Amino acid sequence: MSRFGFICLVILIINSGCRDRNTNRVPDVPVNIAINIYQPDFFNLTVPSGWVYITGGSRGIIVYRKSTTEFVALERHSPFQPEDNCAVAVDADNIIVSDPCSDSQWLITDGTIIQGPTAFALETYQTSFSDPILYITN
Repeated sequence: MSRFGFICLVILIINSGCRDRNTNRVPDVPVNIAINIYQPDFFNLTVPSGWVYITGGSRGIIVYRKSTTEFVALERHSPFQPEDNCAVAVDADNIIVSDPCSDSQWLITDGTIIQGPTAFALETYQTSFSDPILYITN
């Protein structure tokens, strides 16, 4: 085998190993949502630290207002064993998001892991805000 062939084989093996580690992901679904935060259903989003559940994504979306200009949109489909179709929920403290199936937990502010068996952060969607409309896309 030539040196070039050997290098290609090594790269192929490395790439296939990387794909195997990333198979534990939630379904990729199109998201293109626009909401008026001043409508009654979204009134909690008019102030920083407010959040709401909305329809969309794979299992729903948590929308969190981080500051006067910044929002976070988190997929509710748990990334731990996504084939189980568990939906995460915001805890009573309004800071932690928990998976009832695995006891994994994430921060509502950005979806980073706090604890649990999960190896993945919550999926996030892109947000842009042009008062009063919040756009959520992927």
